[in-house]
Amino acid sequence: MLDNDDFNMDTSSRELTQNPLRKIWLPYRNGHIAQRRVCMTNCPTLIVTVGLPARGKTYISKKLTRYLNWIGVPTKEFNVGQYRRECLKIYKSFEFFRPDNEEGLKIRRVRFQHLMMSDIFNMVLEVCMTNTHVFDATNTTRERRGTIVKFAEQNGFKVFFVESVCEDADVIAQNIVQVKLDSPDYIHCNTEEAIEDFMKRIKCYESSYQSLDEVLDRDLSYIKIMDVGRRYLVNRVLDHIQSRIVYYLMNIHITPRSIYLCRHGESDLNIKGCIGGDSGLSGRGKEFAKRLRKFIQDQNIKDLKVWTSQMKRTIQTAECLGVPYEQWKSLNEIDAGVCEEMMYEEIQEHYPLEFALRDQDKYRYRYPKGESYEDLVQRLEPVIMELERQENILVICHQAVMRCLLAYFLDKTADELPYLKCPLHTVLKLTPIAYGCKVEPFCLGVEAVNTHRDKPQVGMWGRTQKTSRHHNLNPLQG
Repeated sequence: MLDNDDFNMDTSSRELTQNPLRKIWLPYRNGHIAQRRVCMTNCPTLIVTVGLPARGKTYISKKLTRYLNWIGVPTKEFNVGQYRRECLKIYKSFEFFRPDNEEGLKIRRVRFQHLMMSDIFNMVLEVCMTNTHVFDATNTTRERRGTIVKFAEQNGFKVFFVESVCEDADVIAQNIVQVKLDSPDYIHCNTEEAIEDFMKRIKCYESSYQSLDEVLDRDLSYIKIMDVGRRYLVNRVLDHIQSRIVYYLMNIHITPRSIYLCRHGESDLNIKGCIGGDSGLSGRGKEFAKRLRKFIQDQNIKDLKVWTSQMKRTIQTAECLGVPYEQWKSLNEIDAGVCEEMMYEEIQEHYPLEFALRDQDKYRYRYPKGESYEDLVQRLEPVIMELERQENILVICHQAVMRCLLAYFLDKTADELPYLKCPLHTVLKLTPIAYGCKVEPFCLGVEAVNTHRDKPQVGMWGRTQKTSRHHNLNPLQG
């Protein structure tokens, strides 16, 4: 955000200077840059879940938090169950949730709700007024939702409700078995006892549950998800963030599936140690493509779709599979601009300042006339949306692109993303599970150069010591 002095100054006296890291133009005066943060909203957003237990609220909360952080919207999740466990160290039974349990009701309504709201408010004050917060709780009564709205209005939040309604007994039972039985509440219970207690806990909420209503709640902003995405009801979307939330939630599904990620086979420019370009496969790269075909056949994947970039090396890799594939321009490798087809040693020699800047902040650094990882994430958002819609799929892509996709599924930070290891000739099988993603690596046994560069120890003037990319033939080290 602009400082008051910067905002009120005579704009005619301001000049423009280019930020060397991001290559964006910023105003400055008397040698001082008017620092500002690019905001997607004018005030923080509080996303509030609504619904009975075992309806996927935490699943939605975690996925939504992961997605918003990935696209650059700082988001923090607050789970009411964790606060309850802090207030009530030992869980005894569903009796705590009975509507006629006055002591339990007092604890739930006052103590841990107050703690959670205080934490949300304090975090906004400590960080900035552009954060998004996810309040993961049942919030099943209109009275409680009204209290949340009042809190938001008093503290400058926008509120967006996300209600999950599900009447499918099989889905509910599956959620209880896969997720709830691993809860700390049932660590000392056998399966039958835990299921029985949790079903009684659901009954405690059902008697007072008031679903979001088209008439009574017409002034609220919300999305209502019915039967795990079979139908949706969207009401009063107010801004860009809320529209992104709606778009995302209308694309996710819980159908079991696997996503296979791999890079193209080793290319001629990989062997030379050059970045970017559009070269074809090396001999080992072609051998990998043949091994990939056998690997995919052995996996016996139902209705597999294959995506590639529009670059020669990914298309050559896919051609060996003998199946239809779809080319995505969005999957093209990061644009290195003036550094295309150069070795890192050449970049360090010819563009020493650029080399040092990239080492200082690899995620946000933008190549001259090229892209940053931050740019790449924005370019890949449509790919993520379509991946969430699909079932079994193989994506043949590039190192930077694979890092961005992997960071989304594994919930990695912007600092971690550019250094994720994505070696050549290795396939990663991603299987979405309850609140995360299972990863299985498959090295297909074809040697390749190692294109990975570890995170450097950066001093004031760049790397503390000159390093180069190793051409190691062990793909597991890439």
